[in-house]
Amino acid sequence: MDHVINDWADTISKESSGRLEIDIYPSQTLAKAPQSYEATVNGIADIAVTAQGYSAGRFPLTQIIELPGIVKTAENASCVLQGLYDDRLISSEYQDTHPLFFFAHGPGHIHTKDQLVKSPEDLKGLRIRRATTVVGELLTSLGAQPVGMPAPETYTAAQRGVIDGVAFPWQAMQDFRLNDELTHHTEIGLYTLSFITTMNKKSYASLPDDLKLILDQNSGMKWARIMGKKLDEIDSEGLKQAMDNGHTVHKVENMASNERWRPFLDQVIRSHLDQLGVKALPAQNVFDNAMSRVTRCDI
Repeated sequence: MDHVINDWADTISKESSGRLEIDIYPSQTLAKAPQSYEATVNGIADIAVTAQGYSAGRFPLTQIIELPGIVKTAENASCVLQGLYDDRLISSEYQDTHPLFFFAHGPGHIHTKDQLVKSPEDLKGLRIRRATTVVGELLTSLGAQPVGMPAPETYTAAQRGVIDGVAFPWQAMQDFRLNDELTHHTEIGLYTLSFITTMNKKSYASLPDDLKLILDQNSGMKWARIMGKKLDEIDSEGLKQAMDNGHTVHKVENMASNERWRPFLDQVIRSHLDQLGVKALPAQNVFDNAMSRVTRCDI
């Protein structure tokens, strides 16, 4: 994903004739992942590119997009997410920074070492690295044993048999070399993961108007879609790598009406929305709006 962010930074540099250079600090060298957003709030970093899930409980309305079976592709998810912000349905969660654009990775699937997962029963007892707590709840309801661990540790964990598989998009399977270890894949679209590129308010305010304009022109829906499209391209590369290596790929068809899988997904969605509703959050409204945007974002 880093090189995708580099494309955005290079565009800013080019359009500003080098007056606005963005120095990128990868691999948590400036701030650890859970502190990335707060580092931008406090001015430790001028800009952060981070997953909202790293800040547990801070962005509950935003993370509704991560629920299972909502979006189709990274570009689709990024468009839906950016639209929710633009229409001020989730903007209240970002009063302390200046958001530039939102995006999401492609659908997360199930990838396993020995057991091909074709039905919910096939997951029983399998130790699966889960990406989010919601995915963890879903895996538990399916009889699997969700395991929480940082993404970079998954390759070694799979190699040593600590986990039986992962829930990841195809892009991550390539990025973390997991296609070398996990040879059975179930395309199911369990979840997506939301990200934000956001800026310290004072850093943005301190820029001259012409440089603010360049940032503004490379923010919002334009770059949400660009980022999503690029991540979809990387997903295609990860899938191709698995296919070229002779892996087994099973696709779960018609998730929205699939009698074997859908009841588990619906149960997790309903439980999650109810939990947010108890906290007086407009979770159902955000969910309904997200669902209504999915088809529109395909255009």
